[in-house]
Amino acid sequence: MDLDRVDTMTQAQRTAALFAPFAAGRPQAPFVVGQLGQSLDGRIATQTGDSKYINGEAALDHLHAIRAHVDAVLVGVGTALADDPLLTVRRGTGRSPARVVLDPSGRLPADAQVWRDDGVRRIVLRRAGAQASTPPGVERIDLAGEGTIDPGAIVAALGACGFARILIEGGAHTVSRFLEAGRLDRLHVLVAPLLIGSGQAGLSLAPIARLGEALRPRTRAYLLEDGDVLFDCDLRDEGARDG
Repeated sequence: MDLDRVDTMTQAQRTAALFAPFAAGRPQAPFVVGQLGQSLDGRIATQTGDSKYINGEAALDHLHAIRAHVDAVLVGVGTALADDPLLTVRRGTGRSPARVVLDPSGRLPADAQVWRDDGVRRIVLRRAGAQASTPPGVERIDLAGEGTIDPGAIVAALGACGFARILIEGGAHTVSRFLEAGRLDRLHVLVAPLLIGSGQAGLSLAPIARLGEALRPRTRAYLLEDGDVLFDCDLRDEGARDG
């Protein structure tokens, strides 16, 4: 892990370093970044689901900056139901990306904030054959799959829509599935100096028997202005798996 200059970088230098890799994205091979905000002990919410806000203002600013640097932002239906997010750029400058919800069976209601008509493309990803209506003005993409829809198929479908840079914003289950499938190029983990002690865990991957099977991405850490630490994990680095 590269910790040099963590306290000496200016915000402009940090922004340039963090977002330069996004330029590699093409619709034929989209650049996919996941993001996760958590406590020091890896929790994203308390046992009751309270999560607003684990991370500080600088981490929220960074999340909005990621949105401004991508073409589409995707959340799973569980997050959309629990948080009713806007998924727009409101902190800082930049355009809002297209909004995509992975909703295989059509659980998200038509009045969810993510579907409001503000001139941005809105897309729902459904399981092929799902008997569910689509909100007015929302594009529907049907994908094959009996259980979890393959993240690779999702990336390919969004690339076919013309999206070169995609943010997997949440929730933790969705980010974990993309990570496990090898479909993230980068992962930004924002860690707050906070110990919750119990509650909902962040990343959850299949069990491994040996540490040699663990992912060891080349990672750079950045200390944010109000004490959170941002870990920028390069999942396309040759050393992502050790052993």
